Amino acid sequence: MGIDATFWVAVSFIIFFGALIYLKIPQKVLEILDKMISDIKNEIDESEKLRTEAKALLENSQKKLDTAQSISNEIIENAKKDADRLIIEMNDKFHKSSEIKKNLAENKINQMKESALKEIKDSSVKIAVDSVKKIITTSVDKSKLDAVFQKNLDETKEELKKINS
Repeated sequence: MGIDATFWVAVSFIIFFGALIYLKIPQKVLEILDKMISDIKNEIDESEKLRTEAKALLENSQKKLDTAQSISNEIIENAKKDADRLIIEMNDKFHKSSEIKKNLAENKINQMKESALKEIKDSSVKIAVDSVKKIITTSVDKSKLDAVFQKNLDETKEELKKINS
């Protein structure tokens, strides 16, 4: 009998493959593989959609960021202009205020000067009148003195009225 172990391995190999084909194992393996391929394709398609959506969101966010940046730059520029304008305005107000204070001080000085001059004139007139009165009283007799005094007094009053007017 010449059947050796190789024969039985070949027979068992054929029976094994026959059983696999009979039980439709290759078709089931193909179905499982096809299902896995289909699932992988669906995941790839879904990830492609997500990537597209993410790209759209990124572009939208970038546009918003650019818009916000331009608005921010515009606000900063307006703030700089307002600050410059306020500085100029405050500088003008300061100069106007100092000019007004200077004019008030000059007016006060002029008033004080005029008041001092008036006081000096009044004092000098009083001193002159007193001096004339003394000279007249010492050099002229009493009757002539009263007439001259009255005349000088009237003249002095008229002169004072002219000066004060």
